[in-house]
Amino acid sequence: MSSQPDSDHLLQKVYVVDDDFSARESLCWLLDTEGIETEAFDSAEGFLARWSGDWVGCIMVDIRMPGKSGLQLQEELNARNNRMPVIVLTGHADVPIAIRAMKQGAFDFLQKPYSDDELLACVKAALALGREIDRNEQEKTLAANAIENLTEREREVMYLVVEGFTNKAVAAELGISEKTVEVHRARVMEKTGASSLSELVRICLTLKDRLGRD
Repeated sequence: MSSQPDSDHLLQKVYVVDDDFSARESLCWLLDTEGIETEAFDSAEGFLARWSGDWVGCIMVDIRMPGKSGLQLQEELNARNNRMPVIVLTGHADVPIAIRAMKQGAFDFLQKPYSDDELLACVKAALALGREIDRNEQEKTLAANAIENLTEREREVMYLVVEGFTNKAVAAELGISEKTVEVHRARVMEKTGASSLSELVRICLTLKDRLGRD
């Protein structure tokens, strides 16, 4: 496409949600020493009051907290279509709850006491996944904007082209001349910024769910 999404300029953070002050401070200190930006919250309610769908990074949440638990926080984030990976922190007795959290979409869980290396490896993997998720969302937005600029006829031509129809076959299907198909096809490539048929196919596949096509 004409302009590539770039989420690297966005500030990734690790959002730490834990009611235990010392545990919270220790975790943030470790991540800060590795150059990883952090922001801490002492409750699920406090985090949800500030949460924004524009945030990028990952979330680390203790499974047991007063008020909303870590699992309840995750359920609320799922309802809000949160895209950031969630890491659950748990004690030995809470492993079944952590497994339940993973079944609900949590990225991973760390059982206390965990080593610094184990924690850092988990966080870095979650942040890498977060970057990929954010980049994919940006690609969808760019693709959607590009396709919105197409006329109805250009969309019809595009759909047939990406399904493998030749210009001649598209012309026969739509009842127009092959020369007209060529003009529409050129405009589709120009408006979407696709440099090849394979890239046009990728754009359409990116928006498969939004376009409602198989």
